[in-house]
This record gives sequence, structure tokens and C-alpha cells, in this order.
Amino acid sequence: MKLWPHFLVALVVMGALSMWVYYGGAHPGGKASGLLDKITWQRMANPGPLTGGHAFLEHDCAACHTSVKGVEANNCIVCHANNKALLGTQSTAFHADIGSCSSCHVEHLGNNQRPIKMDHKVLAKIGRQRLPPKEHERIGNLAAPHKGISVLETPLDCANCHSNEEPHRNLFGADCVICHSTAAWTVPEFQHPAATSTECAQCHQAPPSHYMEHFKMVSMKVSGVMHADVSQCFLCHKTNSWNDIKNVGWYKHH
Repeated sequence: MKLWPHFLVALVVMGALSMWVYYGGAHPGGKASGLLDKITWQRMANPGPLTGGHAFLEHDCAACHTSVKGVEANNCIVCHANNKALLGTQSTAFHADIGSCSSCHVEHLGNNQRPIKMDHKVLAKIGRQRLPPKEHERIGNLAAPHKGISVLETPLDCANCHSNEEPHRNLFGADCVICHSTAAWTVPEFQHPAATSTECAQCHQAPPSHYMEHFKMVSMKVSGVMHADVSQCFLCHKTNSWNDIKNVGWYKHH
């Protein structure tokens, strides 16, 4: 029994379904194109919708993609190099000469996603390529401070990029990797001195609501502690989580 007629029929059906999906769907990047237009075939091979900021390029794959080579930094620079306001901010200033965009900025993830996939190892590799030979040798002898940091990531200067997010008021210095990993800011290994710690205010600042009438009208009533002071966090809060209130349990304010 010959199977090729069945494969041919399957291909025709798949092609018809693809065109139906294309012509029947919305096209945020522009108008629908003709059957013989190359944009039509590009659209049918699209791996997913672009984010809102790039939606206008929905029908122009060549704006970002170069045949055979893929996404090149030069294509990104055409649009973004003149954005002086963005490049001038502290958190993005290093982009000016980094030369590799697609390693961290990934598209086709959907309209509601930001095209940012921060990879500290990629950043470390880019930085290492610019170091003199002697510095390479020094870094090669470094040891990772803990399991959440790789040897490659060890030379990164966390404080240089994250100083605006530093909540510790310089109490712990600038060696962030002693506690933090590059995967997340949370520190699962962190232990308070004791479950009965009472010097919370040394590290933790109360939220603005605790300095308003909200503290008396809501917080005190929920916790059942009617004469608490804002600095006496331990009267209401547990050390495992701020939202775990003593004698109340897990409490979600909003």
C-alpha cells in the first residue's frame, strides 16, 4: 500500500490550516499580506507573538533576524543606540558597548512578557573577554563563595549595578555574594539569631502604613495587640515570614 498520497493530503491539510490560522487571526504588527508574499510565510513560521514594544515589527522579521546568522546586535543597535535616556541610567549604562543583546533579551515570549532573561554567567563571560592576561590568571584561581555562585560569576561587582536596590543601609558592606546568589534575591539559608529576636528594627524598617492611622485601625485589631509600638515588631510578627502573625496565622493585607 502506497503511503505517499496520504502524506500529500496531510501536507495540504496542514498548509490549509496554517493559512486559516494566519488569515483568521489578529495581526498587531500590520495588515494581513497576500498568499505569495514572503511576509505571509514568515508569519506562519513565527515562534510566538512579540512583546508590546516590538509588536510593530510583527511582519518584519528581517528587522531583527539576519539570514543564517540569526539575531545580531547591530540590528538591535539601529533602534536602541539613540535612546540616550535609557542608556544613561545606572542599571543600563553598561549596555553601551556590551555587544551581545540576544543572550539576555529574548523575544517571542508573548505580549505580556518583558524581553529580559538576565544571565549573570553571560555577563561574566563578556566582562572576562575584556580583561588583560594577568587578570585572567587571578580570576582563574578564585573559589566560589557558596553554592549559589559559580566561579565564573565570582568577579562580578554586584554592588555596582544593584546599589539602588540595597536595603541594608551599608550595614553589611558591598560583598553581596556572602549571602545572595545570582538566581534570586531571597536567602533561604538565612537564620535570625533566634525565633524570639527582639531587635528587629536594627535591620527592618516598618512600612508607611505603620506610621498612619491604619496601624491602630487595622494592624493592632488583627494582631490583638492594642498597645504595640512600631519598633516592637516581635510582638506581632514571627521570624519565618512577615505575613505570619502570632496567634493569627498567615495574613494577607490586600
